[in-house]
Amino acid sequence: MKIRTAFLASAAASIIGSAALAAPVTYTIDSNHTYPSFEADHFGGLSTWRGKLNSTSGKITYDAQAQSGTVDVKVDMASIDFGNDKLNDHAKSPEIFDVAKYPTATYTGKLAGFKGGKPTEVDGTLELHGVTKPVKLKIDSFLCKQNPMNKKDTCGANASATINREDFGVTYGKSFGFHQEVKLEIQVEAVKGE
Repeated sequence: MKIRTAFLASAAASIIGSAALAAPVTYTIDSNHTYPSFEADHFGGLSTWRGKLNSTSGKITYDAQAQSGTVDVKVDMASIDFGNDKLNDHAKSPEIFDVAKYPTATYTGKLAGFKGGKPTEVDGTLELHGVTKPVKLKIDSFLCKQNPMNKKDTCGANASATINREDFGVTYGKSFGFHQEVKLEIQVEAVKGE
């Protein structure tokens, strides 16, 4: 009887321990190492303009064993940066992003398409300029490891997508022949438990 009780207790502890290991881990986005960047057309192929958004925040949950996770990111639209002050001001104006009325863009989604325990995409929605639309991100690389400098567990990824800005009501330049497609390139790092 004692052996059977000890065996059952050991089995229960093993199951509980496995469940604890499989719990999702929450990571806080490191705004100093996270920059959504973009490429947009200028005058129908005359050139390609590039910029980034300098202020992001949010959380990522990740459960490698269950092959699941979530993404919840907020972007400060007033932090848009083309490397050109005049263009930055114009982008913030009511004519383009109207950041006084729509100060934040948000992206929420679920990690998906797991291969080798790592996600290859995010199925999510982007809210931009007061409009919410589905946007699927392709994850080009994904890695979790201890940061060798600060010794903190960190996950990082590079992701990409192409959106049509007209879908979000941002149509400035269309009458001049500007293509409405915008390529997104996102680098993100998030730190466990911060």
